[in-house]
Amino acid sequence: MKLGKQSIKFENTPKLLNTSSIVGPKEMQGPLAMYFEAHTDDIFFGEKSFEKAESKLMKTCINNLLSKVPTDNSNIDYIFAGDLLNQCISSGYCIRDLNIPFFGLYGACSTFCESLMLASLFVDAGYATKTVAATSSHFCSAERQFRMPLEHGNQMSSTAQCTVTGSGAAIVVPKDISIQSPYITCITPGKIVDMGITDIANMGAAMAPAAFNTIATHLTDTSRRADYYDAIITGDLGTLGSEVLVDLFKKEGVDISSNHYDCGAMIYDIEKQDVKCGGSGCGCMASVFSSYFFEQLKTKKMNKVLIVATGALMSPLACQQGETIPSIAHAVAIENEV
Repeated sequence: MKLGKQSIKFENTPKLLNTSSIVGPKEMQGPLAMYFEAHTDDIFFGEKSFEKAESKLMKTCINNLLSKVPTDNSNIDYIFAGDLLNQCISSGYCIRDLNIPFFGLYGACSTFCESLMLASLFVDAGYATKTVAATSSHFCSAERQFRMPLEHGNQMSSTAQCTVTGSGAAIVVPKDISIQSPYITCITPGKIVDMGITDIANMGAAMAPAAFNTIATHLTDTSRRADYYDAIITGDLGTLGSEVLVDLFKKEGVDISSNHYDCGAMIYDIEKQDVKCGGSGCGCMASVFSSYFFEQLKTKKMNKVLIVATGALMSPLACQQGETIPSIAHAVAIENEV
């Protein structure tokens, strides 16, 4: 059912049955290490390139997820997945051996929520009974594509963020599955917002207005207050972008400072690790939500969360041609009761 301008309330409220997460060595040095299901101490993950390592990260994450569910690959109807690399090669090369119908997605760092939205829509509409949503990112492969090869030894600016090496995956099923699990109740697909920022080392400031636009629209469409949610979770704003988001809401007379969390600000120890404003990347929201926040929902320490993944829809080529940085944010509401 359509709500307001751009939100959708699920009439059949699909369930988020389970999740899986895996991260790299730097993420295991952060404060959330105990929550991640799996990790690798080898940035190459036993492969010959960073890109192959990222693909193996996602494949391991998806296989770990499927091992938790009494099913085999033939019972997964569709998989929705994406990453940051050209032609989504991490996802494509990962999923080619799984024999599952595949939708390759690109929403930059917003891709986890985009994949989760589409996986939920298919189940809610009755087109599928088991769908998987997954994303990944890798610090070294992202640096090679979007900035400079690591061999250059470029210094990070004070507003920059560190791309998370990690992957997260989730399986969505109909609500009549007897296993107790959180419901995906409604979604708000985002609009592209471009405030004219051109600094590719300041993704947080570029994406914060998109997060504000989507969250504000969601609250208006659903007639909910910000404090309806135990947590409003953004994916990749980092410390600077989070401050901008809180300030944007304060200008509208809304205070989200007490229940706003950002995965990029949480995954690393900002004071001790050299990550400047925190983490980013498709694997940031995916790994943190699929570990820490899903655990909070399962144990009912949190019962209502709104996850909002943000993405900068730019490329090095566009920026070299003088383009600004268009951004987008997608929101998914997950609740223990309906």
